[in-house]
Amino acid sequence: MCRRPLILISPSSQRRGVEFADDSLSLSGRYPRALIAAGGAPVVLPCEPVEELVAEWVRRCDGVMLTGGDDVEPRLYCDALAPALARTVQGVDRKRDALELLLVKEVFRQRKALLAICRGHQLLNVALGGTLIVDIPQQLPQALDHRRLDRKDKIVHEVTLTADSLLATVVGSRTLGVNSSHHQAVDRVAKPLRVTAVSPDGVIEAMELAPAAGVGPPFLLAVQFHPERLYERHAEHLALFRRFTRACAAKRK
Repeated sequence: MCRRPLILISPSSQRRGVEFADDSLSLSGRYPRALIAAGGAPVVLPCEPVEELVAEWVRRCDGVMLTGGDDVEPRLYCDALAPALARTVQGVDRKRDALELLLVKEVFRQRKALLAICRGHQLLNVALGGTLIVDIPQQLPQALDHRRLDRKDKIVHEVTLTADSLLATVVGSRTLGVNSSHHQAVDRVAKPLRVTAVSPDGVIEAMELAPAAGVGPPFLLAVQFHPERLYERHAEHLALFRRFTRACAAKRK
């Protein structure tokens, strides 16, 4: 029997846990369930940004998944924010930022497969030198309503996929219906990446490695939407997780 590929998942944290009053890990069970359904063996990491530990965790795994959550620390991608924008930033967790920045560094150094979702999509761009739109309603007032928290597990709009992209190949189409629960987005795209999906208003919905990026992870896909909330009813979103786990298994072999 073939061993399932081992996939590390980055969690959120919460300031008061169930058992004690100290900080605790927080993660929707949909992330590991999606990986299990796709043939993976998920492991949730502790939120401990210790460089030698992160390097060891990545060495032992076959792939890494960065998950959704609150906003990335703005000082990682800009010098200062106008007060009105600063007030929109929510739930910054510098410890989590530090962990995921180390994970991205090790994924590239050790060439492991990477899937980044929502906040993970944004964090990846920041880690590689890109920037973010801090608040879509303020900075892109003509944009769609991307913060559809009332329909987290429902299709709310379509995105257009680049013809030769990994994502278009996986879903077998040039369009994909997605959910949407974010108020930030990728702005300036980091040099190693290319945009491979956009919403009708031009907001970046997916990124992959650019062809000229050179040596990098054998599989890299970052999406702004939440396929872990859709995979049970939409085969194309399950296909995304299956393609990722296959890439993880291939790396192990």
